[in-house]
Amino acid sequence: MERVRNYSENRFLNQYDIGVMKARFLQGNVYTIGFSSQNVTAWGGMSLVKQLFDKLGLSDALRNWSLPLPGSNRAYNPFDMSEQFVVAKWIGASRYSHTSWIRYDNALSEIFGWKKMPETKAFLRFFERFNMQSTEDVQRQMVHWTMKWVSPFETLTLDVDSTVISRSGSQEGAAKGYNPKKHGRKSHHPLLAFLGDQRLAVNFWLRPGNVHSSNNIIPFLESTFRNLAGRTVNLLRADSGFFDEKVLSFLDERKMGYIVAAKLTTPLQRLLHRQEWEAVAEGIEICEFVYKAASWSHERRFIAVRQSAKIREDAKGKSLSLFPEDPNFNWRYNAMVTNLRGTPRGVWDLYRPRANAENQIKALKSDFGLDSFNMHKFWATEATLVFCLFAYNLMGLFRKLVVRSKIEHGLTTLHGMLLAIGAFWRKNSDPKHLLICLPKKKRGWFAGLWKRATEPPQYAWTSDGIQEKA
Repeated sequence: MERVRNYSENRFLNQYDIGVMKARFLQGNVYTIGFSSQNVTAWGGMSLVKQLFDKLGLSDALRNWSLPLPGSNRAYNPFDMSEQFVVAKWIGASRYSHTSWIRYDNALSEIFGWKKMPETKAFLRFFERFNMQSTEDVQRQMVHWTMKWVSPFETLTLDVDSTVISRSGSQEGAAKGYNPKKHGRKSHHPLLAFLGDQRLAVNFWLRPGNVHSSNNIIPFLESTFRNLAGRTVNLLRADSGFFDEKVLSFLDERKMGYIVAAKLTTPLQRLLHRQEWEAVAEGIEICEFVYKAASWSHERRFIAVRQSAKIREDAKGKSLSLFPEDPNFNWRYNAMVTNLRGTPRGVWDLYRPRANAENQIKALKSDFGLDSFNMHKFWATEATLVFCLFAYNLMGLFRKLVVRSKIEHGLTTLHGMLLAIGAFWRKNSDPKHLLICLPKKKRGWFAGLWKRATEPPQYAWTSDGIQEKA
């Protein structure tokens, strides 16, 4: 009887809904609501992005990349799917299910000229076709294309870092390892490489969660240098997870400048305790010395900095745990190994911007779903996250060439500034006409952005600002 009663109620509700839909308006307290088939989107500002990347030839480049092809003629075009996934990321997708947002936005699909809009399962099948080699090849092609917009006269500083991505299930590669926030949880432990001054992601390798930070670092660096298409890296910076003789010897052999944070081992703590320090600012002192670890082939130069926790609230570093009774215990210490010849203060100043790599990882997680997209297959997850990094790079290119703000606005901020603007297509218009919904006082501003998006190609990353390509 209960089932019959529920069925009767549902039938009544369905009939009621149909009756409401036949009405011309829905009556409210103050106003009425009607329905329209007008082709409207909340993302009219994406027309700027489309204009820019048409000018830069992104769609043509995609068609020359080694994307895995489907086995059926009825399958979705992998080149369009790549573009659709990136656009879904730009409008805020942080789950595979969010990719359906673009499927139901006909006006947005018309902006990008897409004929077929895949469902979520199609994206899952697309990424499942990737393996280790195809992911590596496509990522290299992505970085090669991005590097076209970095001036050949720019010096390159490479920042290498790792991060922890917690997992809830039993995905391939998810394992228990070092997890600073969720102890005992399974995780992945990827490696990432960034160009420090340009803030570009140039390599990503997914790894199991139980590996050390420096695991596979040398093959990763070799892969990164191949991604950079022969460009010379002048300086490599890394945190203490990469403080390893094999890594340092590899960089020495390549005659590459490096600054790597040192682990405060027992011998290093003893050395730091007996150093003579030079003040460089209130509550900050610096020194230099040479040191050879027991397993090293030769001694290397070290720069150390200590900051007073009594004087500076933001003092960074670690205390010397071997000397808790010492009056200097309130100092926080950092040490770096380097092959550079500059002054200690100069070396420290070169290393400090490495912290931007951590900010970039935070942006990738918060805005581009680096810690959200996850499939059972290891290589499918890695391929997805490689596309997330590409979306991050493309938005950086858009900021440099079109927005041109001194502030590096995050993706959410860009949504509110200029991407999430209502727009609709004028009916029966030839040629096609997109109307952007903006008050009069902001139309000149948008027209200026449009002009930048349609100008001849330029270098986005130069030492002296933006300059036109030869």
